Amino acid sequence: MKNLFTSAIAVIVLVFNGTAQAQTKSPKLENSLLWEVSGNGLTKPSYVYGTIHGICPSDYFMAEKTKSAFQKSDKLILEVNISDPNELAEAQKAGMGSEPLSKKLTPEQLSKVDAILQKNTGIKVKQLDSFTLAAIMGFISIKTFDCETLKSYESDFIDLAKKENKTIEGLETVKVQSSMLANAYTDSELIETVESFSKAETKKMVEDYKSENVMNLYNANENIMSKNAKKWILDDRNKNWIQKMPGMMKKESLFVAVGSGHLAGDEGVINLLRKAGYSVKPVTN
Repeated sequence: MKNLFTSAIAVIVLVFNGTAQAQTKSPKLENSLLWEVSGNGLTKPSYVYGTIHGICPSDYFMAEKTKSAFQKSDKLILEVNISDPNELAEAQKAGMGSEPLSKKLTPEQLSKVDAILQKNTGIKVKQLDSFTLAAIMGFISIKTFDCETLKSYESDFIDLAKKENKTIEGLETVKVQSSMLANAYTDSELIETVESFSKAETKKMVEDYKSENVMNLYNANENIMSKNAKKWILDDRNKNWIQKMPGMMKKESLFVAVGSGHLAGDEGVINLLRKAGYSVKPVTN
């Protein structure tokens, strides 16, 4: 059972696939997962690529434009550097609760989680009593995909970086992500959110991803994320990343791979980079 939660990046972070409340004033972006960043003193362009943190092998794709941009870049930047053994160790810890769920949750909450778990996975909550509610949430989200195992873009980019001798860095740590999630949701809100997961919604998300429709990915399921959750999960993290990227891009060309839901929106990565003075254009072919 423990193998189900060996990486918080592969499990917990699935809830950050980019669903957020629709923002009527959000700048509209073209359909593209890949964006070129230039100007503002850069000697070489960098690239931002929107990932989906897990996808069925039959739906997986990597366009030639993405491979080309990756080869042109000097360094791979991920949300978290999961090639770092220390981060993997922290990810394993992140899935384990400081106290059993049976003690942390109310009887009503525990009963609801048990019903959701059994409906979606056939597993009883007492079998996962030592795990965090977020880890269980991630596990249930995985089960909304129509395949037994998921393929990871982040893992493939890491493999490519190692093959091409590129350095790998992270924009944040597992500890930061865990803290963010704790601030974003109460236990009741997490349970309510996971209760809304469905195979239909996941199928639509995958379809939007394959068509590179970053606006749909941003606006999908507008009620799934509260204003507070959006602040912690998307907006604040985007701003933190944009503070770090300019200094890094001045030194070398980056290939920055982050969840596709972080691209669009007024406080999205693309618009924040533009506000910072960069030219950011979609790479369509």
